[in-house]
Parts: sequence; C-alpha cells; structure tokens
Amino acid sequence: MLVFEKGAPGRGMQILPKCDVETVSFGEDVSRAEAPRLPEMSESEVSRHYSDIARRCHGVNDGFYPLGSCTMKYNPRINEVTASLPGFTEIHPLQPENTVQGCLKAIKDTEDALCAITGMDAMTLQPAAGAHGEFTGLLLIKAYHEARGDKKRTKILVPDSAHGTNPASAAMNGCSVVSIPSDEDGYVDLDALRAAAGDDVAGLMLTNPNTVGLFDKNIKEITNIIHECGGLCYYDGANLNAIMGVVRPGDMGFDVVHLNLHKTFSTPHGGGGPGSGPVGCKEKLAQFLPSILVEEDADGLHMTKAADSIGEMKNFYGNFLVVIKALTYIASLGAEGLKEASQNAVLNANYMMHKLKSHYTMACKGICMHEFVMDIGDIKDATGVSAMDIAKGLLDYGIHPPTMYFPLIVHEALMVEPTETETRETLDHAVDVFIELAERAKSDPEALHSAPHNTVIGRPDEVKAARQPVLKYDFAAE
Repeated sequence: MLVFEKGAPGRGMQILPKCDVETVSFGEDVSRAEAPRLPEMSESEVSRHYSDIARRCHGVNDGFYPLGSCTMKYNPRINEVTASLPGFTEIHPLQPENTVQGCLKAIKDTEDALCAITGMDAMTLQPAAGAHGEFTGLLLIKAYHEARGDKKRTKILVPDSAHGTNPASAAMNGCSVVSIPSDEDGYVDLDALRAAAGDDVAGLMLTNPNTVGLFDKNIKEITNIIHECGGLCYYDGANLNAIMGVVRPGDMGFDVVHLNLHKTFSTPHGGGGPGSGPVGCKEKLAQFLPSILVEEDADGLHMTKAADSIGEMKNFYGNFLVVIKALTYIASLGAEGLKEASQNAVLNANYMMHKLKSHYTMACKGICMHEFVMDIGDIKDATGVSAMDIAKGLLDYGIHPPTMYFPLIVHEALMVEPTETETRETLDHAVDVFIELAERAKSDPEALHSAPHNTVIGRPDEVKAARQPVLKYDFAAE
C-alpha cells in the first residue's frame, strides 16, 4: 500500500522545529489553486510505513548478494563516517582554493592512489558512473587521433563477452562497433582480432578478467596487436576487484582505464547512485583530460585545466563525497590490504565454483577469477527449469539472485560473484541452496516455475514493468 492510501483527514504530527526566520507569503498569482494532496498521518504511521518498506528491500546488510560483475560487497561504516566530516560536507565548490586545501589534498591523494593501482599517469575524478567513464575514455581516444590528424579511425573493437555499455558508449562517441568473437576457451579470438585490426581502428575496449570470469592469457599480445595497427587500448575497470594490487592495466598495455568506485572501492552501490567512474590515462592522453585537475607547487594545491581538454564531463569535481569514501577504503587497507581483498575475492569464487561444478555445468573450464558463470542450458533441456527459475528460487532462501542471462554468449547464464567480504559459512550455505535447487529441478520443476513462494510478491510481469512502468500515483483512480 502506498503512503497516499494511508492516514485520514486531520491526522498529523509535528517533527519540524519552530521556524526561526521571517515567514513570507506569496501572492495569489503564484500560489496553488488548491492544497497539494499530501497524506495526513501520525508519526507512528509514518515510521511504520517506512520500516515496512525497508523490510521489503534486500541489500548486502540483509544477506548474500552475489551479483556478478557488479561487486556488491559490504561497504565499511568508516567510509560513511569520514564522508560525513564537516570539513567535507560544509564546503562550496566555488570557494577560493586557499580555503579548501584539505579537500584538494584528498582529491590529489585519491588520484595518485588510483594511478598507482592502475599503472596510469594521470586521473580525473569527474565522471559520475562506469558508463560515464567509458564515454570519457573514448573521448580521450578520439581527441588523441584527431590531434594527430588521423580522422579515419572510426572503429572500436569490442569482444562479444564485453559489458553491454561498451558498444553503447562507442556508438555515442560516433564510432562504429566491430564485435570480436571469443574462442572455444572463452578468450578473445586472436585470428579474428588480427583480421579486424586495420588503419581505421581507433581502439579496443576490453574487460580483463572478462565477463566469463577469465583472465585472458593472451592479454599482452592483444594490446600489441592494437598498438601495431595504430589504435589505443581501453580497459573497462568493472572487474578490477579481481586483480587490484596483483597486476595493473597499464602494465598489460592499456592506454586508458575507467574505475567503478561504487564497486571495487566499496562506496555504496545501488538505489540509483551516486556512483563514481574515474578515468585514468597514460601521459600521451593527459593533455585531453577533463578538468578540474589538482596540481601542487610551493604555494600549495591548485586547480588546473588540461591544455587540450575535452571539456567538462560533470559540474565541478564529480561526486566528491563518494571519492572520500573510496579514499578512506584505500587508506584503511593499504597496498597489501587491497591485494589481499582481490586474492580473497578470487579464492571465494573458486571455492564456490569447485563445490558446484558437479551439480552445474560451468561455462568455462579451469580456474576463474572473481566470478564464475554457470550454464543452466542442460538443466533446462532435461527439466524445463531455466536460469530465471533457479534465480527466483534463491529468493526463498534470502539470497539475492546472481546476474541472469549475461554474458550473452552463454544463453542460460547465471553469473556468481561472491566477493571477498563473505565468510566461508555464508558461501557454504549458498552452495547448499544451489545444490538443493538443482535437485528440485529434477524432482519438482513446477515448484521452481512458480518461485518465489515466501517473498512479499511473487513473479511480477517484468516485461510490462519495463515497458509500461507506473511512475506516479493516480488520484483519479480512487
């Protein structure tokens, strides 16, 4: 029941302090003709309403959340405490530089840390999300080629295991997209890549480890092929949680990278944001970065703009408080802690995959990185139970479903990413549930077709919800 359907006329509460400034009345020409139809409720009704809503939500604070490629891991509370400090919250983006030296230092420290982690030479914190970072990185690549008079480079090569935003970002940048197939082992098909690499290629967009959870064993050869044809290499940092502190994109041969602070660096993820997608690059691309960049000299920290900047990607400095949360995470763990986080993420994924491989078909053989993909195709053929059915069945056990039907190269895919923040007991429980669902698919497939059974709602019409969303309350229907 919506809040508009609760309460009664004349009911109310007082939760605001007495106004301590002069009240102002507006003339009838700018006033509403009738009062807004706001719900009239007591304080206890409001409190219960929002508590009920909270119980209907599921997040990492409620239970296991193995959403593949999204790194839905626990966000340490210290991040929130740091980002709530008055020195960070009570500032204005137009203050004089000498009054915000601490904030500029936080920005520069974050830029320096992210450069060290990725092997890049310069970093901008402006982009507000991963896809925003992708678009920014591609603009850098485009600016680089145009500055050299090489305007014929209009193709972006994208492996078929890429995130869906990659080809969309390339198209938004005015480039045509060429899909590169995977080989039978799940890696980039080198012969297909060589065939596509010509003098019209602006660059390659690649995620490594890829969306099947594999670290491409040919990564140096891949980046060399692109560089030999004059293109640049873009690294999608969505899966950095698998390699942080172990290997750097810059050392693999990548020229530009975006990071997801709301994934790898434990700032809140979900609920629409806010996110942060910093972009780093090698020195040859630094002159094109969006402003504002922070530089230090004998007089302190100053804001500067790159010589041939592509322009602003967002107002001011990006989502500053999200950056503070990420810096807190980096400072709390340190270099060794960040490396251990990645190693534990890989360990947890392989632990689950090993326990499940005799019950589910794995999309790729061998050791995975931070995530693994199960192919439910054979179960569906034998029982009629789909990946969607298994995912819905997990809800009855308080487990959020993994990513479904992605990557597209695995038709009945379930992509599981346990992250490093889950205990062995949690992983064992999840494994037991997956196994129980696999057995139920054989013994009682109808029970899975109609799952979930114990949640607030059953199966909504997801197609209708996507194509015909109801976004406002209809008073006329009362």
